[in-house]
Amino acid sequence: MDPITLFALANTAVAAVKKGCQLYKDIKGAAGDVKAVLKDLDDQFNSNHKDKPATVTQRNAYIEEKNRVIDLNKKQGETVGIYTEIGNHLGAYYDNLNKCMAIFAEEERRSKTEVYTGDDSLGKRALQRVLMKKQLEQMGTELREIMVYQSPPELGALYTEVEEMMTVLGKEQKVLIAIQMQREAVQQKRRAARLKQLHEEFIIGIAILLIVFVLGGVFIWVAHDRQQKYPQYGDGLFPKSEHQRQREREPQVYIGR
Repeated sequence: MDPITLFALANTAVAAVKKGCQLYKDIKGAAGDVKAVLKDLDDQFNSNHKDKPATVTQRNAYIEEKNRVIDLNKKQGETVGIYTEIGNHLGAYYDNLNKCMAIFAEEERRSKTEVYTGDDSLGKRALQRVLMKKQLEQMGTELREIMVYQSPPELGALYTEVEEMMTVLGKEQKVLIAIQMQREAVQQKRRAARLKQLHEEFIIGIAILLIVFVLGGVFIWVAHDRQQKYPQYGDGLFPKSEHQRQREREPQVYIGR
């Protein structure tokens, strides 16, 4: 589990919640008598441009706003789906938040009990944890402000319910994540030890093969050198006896029928 990935997932969930809250708020604001809302827009537009005609840009903006209100009014039945979707995004945010916090806690515990051998310095890793915690806290504060104070009351209630539920689950998850990280650390040490052993065995094997090749080459060179210096002893690795050399010098007689 990578804290940076979890942080990105939490940030994505927060953005989705904010987008959903705004859409829910807009739909709720356009609900009811759409004719009255459109009449109010007409009155405001006419009042603002009573003395001076509206520009093309202003008129287009006015028309777009009226169309937006009409579209939102048509989506009144979609608020239930949006409500559920916001709840799911809230759950995803808290889930990744709790995982991040659990990983931070376990890393801090390990930094006090284990020797760190990574590439980054301890100070850099500690600073990264502090900065990420601050960003997560800032996201949580912003999320609470939007849902409780800037959105319809029912979204504030949803936020409170999800927060209470995920707080309980987060405590349980923290213990499970700590256990999982400890197991992964043990397995990683075993894999590292096994890879080290295989590497050493590989080097030893290569060294043995080199020795065999070198010795073989030496033997071949010795035999060749002896053949060049002492051809009377033949081509073999071992010298021939005097009796063998005598027989080779005798003429061969073939008896035919």
